[in-house]
Amino acid sequence: MTDLKSIKTFDELLDLKYGKIGSLKRNQFHEDAKKYIIGEMIREARRQAKLTQAELANRTGTKKSYISRIENGKSDIQLSTFFKIIEEGLGRKVNLSIV
Repeated sequence: MTDLKSIKTFDELLDLKYGKIGSLKRNQFHEDAKKYIIGEMIREARRQAKLTQAELANRTGTKKSYISRIENGKSDIQLSTFFKIIEEGLGRKVNLSIV
């Protein structure tokens, strides 16, 4: 058993808590983290646009509860819906890069 005091990196902490890279639990952690990041980006853009969740939902033909679930990292989002929220709902553009 690894002692928390001996952990020196974030990856070592993740190994301890969620298992090694490639394990089911670690993969789920990374998937949940990505959902959280996307949700936070949408929440921040919505707030900058001075829109409520209900207003954003109305602009995009979705429901307030769905926008809430996305913003809280609790829902998968289809790419078509993601683009609709960003472009039609928020009047912004998506810029993707693969690194």
